[in-house]
Amino acid sequence: MAPLPGAERGPHRAAHRTTVDHRSDGRHVVRRTVHAPPEAVWAVLADGWLYTAWVVGASRMRDVEDSWPAVGAKLHHSFGVWPAVLDDETQVVESEPQQLLRLIARGRPAGEAEVVVRLEALGADRTQVSIVEDVASGPGKVVPVAVRQPPIALRNSEALYRLALLAEGRWSGVSPETAENA
Repeated sequence: MAPLPGAERGPHRAAHRTTVDHRSDGRHVVRRTVHAPPEAVWAVLADGWLYTAWVVGASRMRDVEDSWPAVGAKLHHSFGVWPAVLDDETQVVESEPQQLLRLIARGRPAGEAEVVVRLEALGADRTQVSIVEDVASGPGKVVPVAVRQPPIALRNSEALYRLALLAEGRWSGVSPETAENA
């Protein structure tokens, strides 16, 4: 596992290192240890209104279905930077509370991506979170895996950093802004 350059900020750099594994199929697994239990991380994932706070590129939430994060539930969000903002959605295809969230994220016209977020308890107050993402359909499929995976890994490194701030802040009672500036 190699740390991503420039991915670390804040007072606990060593404890918060983001790493990337390269799988045999060419996809990258991005991992980060979060200093909060799986239920705290899951609470952030289960709050659909926080999606734009941790997912890089998502710019605003339009609606969260009441059953989120149950299988079949959707988040209605936008991505991009104004004025080039597009409305789309993300749907849950598999959900195991405090363990796994598998999503299909639509990003038209680019296509769809499958995103798998896994949580693994590392003791009472730490969780290893991993993300594997790749293009599922659309024009992005013609881009070779070796070309499309590095930018996805960088984006997911930042997403895990944001997710960690939210989960750790909620669990400790400290706001993410306070934790960032400590």
